[in-house]
Amino acid sequence: MTASGPEIWFYHLEQWTLDRALPPLLEKTRERGWRALVRGGVEERLPSLSNTLWTYRDDGFLPHGLNTEPHAERQPILLTGAQENTNQANVLFLIDQAERGDISDFGRCILVFDGNDPEALAAARAEWKRAKDEGLPVSYWQQGESGSFEKKA
Repeated sequence: MTASGPEIWFYHLEQWTLDRALPPLLEKTRERGWRALVRGGVEERLPSLSNTLWTYRDDGFLPHGLNTEPHAERQPILLTGAQENTNQANVLFLIDQAERGDISDFGRCILVFDGNDPEALAAARAEWKRAKDEGLPVSYWQQGESGSFEKKA
């Protein structure tokens, strides 16, 4: 976290769906020893996303849970629609236009959005402006044709 607040990173999906892009981002988070909170704007989608995290690779999985399940506070990755940082995560992932809320508990906030969805793109642009107006450090990562992300700003 910086003196002005946590970093906010914007991940602009162009080639992959969220189900394909989120697991590698969560893997990198876990490799650093960080806990993650994935806040979804559409809670009904979270069980399907949970299933994806269990099955996206044949040789592994990402340990996680839903905030509606027992021991949510112990999960290294917690999927939720709520504002609370139940698992004391270091990194907040915002998906499906979830509300940012108070991010002061986090070292980094990662907003993942579908660049092919005009509504999601407009919401991400508004959030970028809001973060800049608040003086928060921001970075913008755009997905290239190969699926890898390139830092653009």
